[in-house]
Amino acid sequence: MSLKGKTLFITGASRGIGLAIALRAARDGANIVVAAKTAEAHPKLEGTIFTAADEIEKAGGKALPLQLDIRDDAATEAAFAKAAQHFGGIDIVVNNASAINLAPVASLDMKRFDLMHQINARGTYLVSRCGLPYLAKAENPHVLMLSPPLDMKTRWFAGHTGYSMAKFGMSLVVLGLAGETKGKIGVNALWPRTTIATAAVKNILGGDQLMRSSRTPEILADAAYMIFNKDAKTFSGNFLIDDTFMAGEGVTDFDQYRADPTQALAPDFFVPDDIKPPSGVSYGPLKG
Repeated sequence: MSLKGKTLFITGASRGIGLAIALRAARDGANIVVAAKTAEAHPKLEGTIFTAADEIEKAGGKALPLQLDIRDDAATEAAFAKAAQHFGGIDIVVNNASAINLAPVASLDMKRFDLMHQINARGTYLVSRCGLPYLAKAENPHVLMLSPPLDMKTRWFAGHTGYSMAKFGMSLVVLGLAGETKGKIGVNALWPRTTIATAAVKNILGGDQLMRSSRTPEILADAAYMIFNKDAKTFSGNFLIDDTFMAGEGVTDFDQYRADPTQALAPDFFVPDDIKPPSGVSYGPLKG
């Protein structure tokens, strides 16, 4: 298993899950296109496309920082063209960029509704579409969405219908695109069983306590790495929950991903009941 020399185009790669996926690939000597909006330091958000690029280079990879708003059609097409020219092609596209607002219908105004749909559903569609001509030339091409299984239950929508529609929209791209590129490109979705210690969790969902009850982004980075090393011709159209998928690949130690071992892990949204957790894995606080 190795991603040496592969080129990954990752949206939202300046921090969090996107950066973790980038760093895992960089350890193999991969090329990373850091496609994100943040070019200048933000008071509440760590990382920019340039600090991420520095980390990637230090980890052993090569980086191309590109400031990009994936709502902009022309800019997204141009970013792919520049990335492919710079690195000689594109092998993997990661749709990680996402917007979140958990307001119910009565409280979510249309400006915020539109933002989530433009970034999550439409942005994923656009980025995937722009990547197709380049992926068609790659040896083992993959598209990965950080989005949930299509488990259409009231509980996943009620209370935050707008966000759920936008997030499930990303997964609908997986469903359709996997069918359209069957036998050619691996198109899959990856989602965490627990909350992940990111800026969104800290600033929007639950503050420091929820951060402590989360797993680190490295669990998704390691899961994504395993996906990218699968045969794209046969491994496609899957909606994967991180620990269940990794257990099937032989991983047994999930405690290494806990942000704070003394805390019980908090479950994430959108995890279907029929995707069972790995046998023997603890989600409660660890003793000692």
